Amino acid sequence: MTRREIREHLFRMLFRKDFHDETEMNEQIDLYFDSLEEPKDKDLEYLKNRFQKIIEKLSEIDEILAEASSGWKISRLGKVDLTIMRLAIFEIKFDEDIPTKVAINEAVEIAKIFGGDSSGSFVNGVLAKLA
Repeated sequence: MTRREIREHLFRMLFRKDFHDETEMNEQIDLYFDSLEEPKDKDLEYLKNRFQKIIEKLSEIDEILAEASSGWKISRLGKVDLTIMRLAIFEIKFDEDIPTKVAINEAVEIAKIFGGDSSGSFVNGVLAKLA
């Protein structure tokens, strides 16, 4: 799996977080994995571990996001943009292997795919404040 594919899968997994109770998340992730075509065990394990690391840091990520998105409450952000920025902030603040510019660029590209017309520029603007 490429890094982009990993990010897209993590985005889809994290997106479910806001729509399901915490007690349902393991089942939701299993359902997501079942929907994948011929996944490799090592890829699934990596995705599950990475997802768990992001979930563990979610309150810290949301605090950082609230500061960076001045004028926008997290509850008012679109779920797609919110999820993309959560993933990017995790990569920027908690993953030393990924350069900040790469995390921001990848977030913008994912926003262009899954978000609205202005998602890419909005995500870029908020994340640029962190850089």
